[in-house]
Amino acid sequence: MFCHYEDTDMLILEKPAGLLSVPGRGEDKQDCLWRRAQELWPDALIVHRLDCATSGLMVLARSKESHRQLSMQFQQRRNFKRYQALVSGYVSGWDGARHEPMRCDWERRPLQMIDFEQGKSATTYWHALAHEQVAGLEATRMALYPITGRSHQLRLHMQVLGHPILGDNLYAGGAALESVDRLMLHADLLELFHPSTDERLSFRSAAPF
Repeated sequence: MFCHYEDTDMLILEKPAGLLSVPGRGEDKQDCLWRRAQELWPDALIVHRLDCATSGLMVLARSKESHRQLSMQFQQRRNFKRYQALVSGYVSGWDGARHEPMRCDWERRPLQMIDFEQGKSATTYWHALAHEQVAGLEATRMALYPITGRSHQLRLHMQVLGHPILGDNLYAGGAALESVDRLMLHADLLELFHPSTDERLSFRSAAPF
């Protein structure tokens, strides 16, 4: 866990891959970013989450009022988030969007599924950055921009695109899953408004892959 920014209102921390954002069920799932943060900042409060397998930037509040302000920004989509990913195969085209609505696949939880009748709206814009070779596989480095914040949204939308994220143990298989040792998804840009001053702040974190 690395701290990019700290003041009396909020923290910007970098979550490593493989660490939960908040505690899970069971004694073996109590270690998480929030508990580690509370060891250093006892007033730290979770505002949003990243999947356990995803690394990158997260904001934590340090008071009830800053938590309210930051949470409203996420609800109202005032903030701006970008992720970097390595996906399987060479993506055709350089820009696009996915608009498939999503819901939980209750029989295969925690998997999510596309459902045009009962799903909640989900929008992801994507931009292909480069074609690469990763562990002998054709891959595309992507910038992903989630407009909504559904669980597994980026992972499922990339699978639907036909290019699952490398290392995705839920939505990829075969060489796309086995060729790398982690999910190749990283929250590399977070822009938001300071909860006290309303100043727009921008934080970046280079993808570790």
